[in-house]
Amino acid sequence: MEALQRRMIEEDMVQYKLFLIQPSSSSSQKTEERLTHLVEEILAKVAPLLIQYIWQHQPFNLKYHPEKGGIPAHIGGSTQFGDNVEDEWFIVYLLLQITEAFPELAFAQNNKTKFLLIEAADYLPKWLNPDTSENRVFLYKGELHILPCPSKSTSVGFSKDVVPSVAQALELLYTHPEVCRASSKISLALKKRLEGYPGKIKSGLHRAHCFIPAGIATVLAQRPDLIAPAVSAFYLRDPVDLQACRTFKTFPPDTRVLTLVTFTRCLYAQLQQQQFTPDRRSGFTLPSRSHSQYKAHELGMKLAHGFEILCSRCRLPSSEPNAPVSCNPQWKGFMESLNRNGYFHGELEGSARYRELTRSAENFFKQSVASKSSALSPGEEVLQLLHSCEPFNLEEMKKNESQLPQEDSDSWLDITAQDLERLLQERSGGRADVGSQNSSSTKQKQHVGDAEERGKETEDNIEEEEAGYSLVAISQGMKNFLKAMSSHEGAELPCSATQPFTIDPDSMANALGRLLGGKDEELDSDDLDDSDDDNDDEEEEVEEKEDGFCGQAAMKGTETLDSLKRYMDQMDEELMKTNVGQSFKRTVNSRNTPSFEIQPLDVDVNLVTNLLESLSCQAGLAGPASNLLQSLGIHLPPNSDPA
Repeated sequence: MEALQRRMIEEDMVQYKLFLIQPSSSSSQKTEERLTHLVEEILAKVAPLLIQYIWQHQPFNLKYHPEKGGIPAHIGGSTQFGDNVEDEWFIVYLLLQITEAFPELAFAQNNKTKFLLIEAADYLPKWLNPDTSENRVFLYKGELHILPCPSKSTSVGFSKDVVPSVAQALELLYTHPEVCRASSKISLALKKRLEGYPGKIKSGLHRAHCFIPAGIATVLAQRPDLIAPAVSAFYLRDPVDLQACRTFKTFPPDTRVLTLVTFTRCLYAQLQQQQFTPDRRSGFTLPSRSHSQYKAHELGMKLAHGFEILCSRCRLPSSEPNAPVSCNPQWKGFMESLNRNGYFHGELEGSARYRELTRSAENFFKQSVASKSSALSPGEEVLQLLHSCEPFNLEEMKKNESQLPQEDSDSWLDITAQDLERLLQERSGGRADVGSQNSSSTKQKQHVGDAEERGKETEDNIEEEEAGYSLVAISQGMKNFLKAMSSHEGAELPCSATQPFTIDPDSMANALGRLLGGKDEELDSDDLDDSDDDNDDEEEEVEEKEDGFCGQAAMKGTETLDSLKRYMDQMDEELMKTNVGQSFKRTVNSRNTPSFEIQPLDVDVNLVTNLLESLSCQAGLAGPASNLLQSLGIHLPPNSDPA
């Protein structure tokens, strides 16, 4: 059970290690000092991005790690991102910025978190898989690098059967960075996933009006990031947690005020989509659903429960005040790094904006730079803020309700079927063969022109064009798929029709010769086995018999084919009388074909019919037919036929 729990925790955790690309030959103490100084420089560099970011569970953090188990000394950390996958990709963006600003560092992808390779899986070389990617994937100088295998063009790299050590991999990356750089398609796939940063930080936030107790409003004004543990506490509540919410001792409901609360979209969705009815003894009452501020009351009620649960899990803070941040020896160097990176934007020291930026920097310093194993829990931080802040003025806070900014629209929560289809198409990477689609479209336009000549209506022609296009695309896609290569690892998707191919003429001639029976030894005839047993003493008789046997072998081959054809025809006649035989579609009778002969099957029509029936049985859900067509790049419109 413990192993299973550890495995579940690792699934939503990203680990990051930054190594010196050229390890120094100095002592371990100097290496530690160098890496520790780099931690301060890095955090000061990315502080403007991290201060405004709200993490789902754990923040980005870096600390020094000494050499251990063959792994060189490095700086790194781990972040549990929970349900918000954007936290994971924001860390990737940070690592790209860090390796670009500090070229002496390289990020090595952890063996257990191969999300970088998963994102570019369609463009990876065939030899690269989870088993051969250990210590081969790096972020260096702001770009993705993959250590290659030796090939005809270059001898640089490690064999796919060899697992290089971290030191060997870093040495190869340092000496041959151009050879190790990932291909343009792989790099573009990664850049496409990170498209929008750093502006995506603000676009991923959601501001909403909430009726919350004044104490919570005071805490969030000082620490907006504490919204995440409060929402998680409510989202993952249990009956024991709700016992503390029968009587709100920390945040009484009679002090509620309307304020603007900033969420991430993930946190807002978790809070908004849960149905919850408060205990009558709690003092929280909700207006009718038709009330204009019902949503603000409901969100505030849920948020108050989350904060009350957080505080009920911890003890009251001690009356002894904590030492100020300025007493920490790292604070002075951290402030100097912030000034060098333009964090204060030229604000005068002592101004209101300068004090606000300094307070945010202090909070960030406590969490990321000066954090220790004995750090306070979120509930303890909330209680400490309540005791350290000045008493709130309830009347003044209520007067500010009329001056609140407008809240954001939550229409992004509603996704139509067309939006979902567009998102799936974007995530599929556009693997559809454009050339084949264009050729199919041209053919369908010709069919439409013929239909117009026959005098059909325009709407019927358009429907026939769309239907015909779908049928041709499905049939051709399945044929390409069946002709593609496959192995014990699975079937490969068919390549583009424009991709060049080669044919070995000798192999083709030999295969045709064996198929057509050009060689006597290939014929399956028992008479040939007895040709060497008759009258070896008389040469003339042997030659005559050999000539006779050749003629008999040719006749035997023809008779065998005729017999097999008659046998198959008899089987077809028997199957035609069964339900299985009658279920297949057959080609239309031609004028020259006798009516009593069995018509051949129409493979394309049967294929499309069975696929469409399978899609219809899926009722719009995922299934084998839709998954297969999606992997082939074939997108069919939803079934609008009520029948």
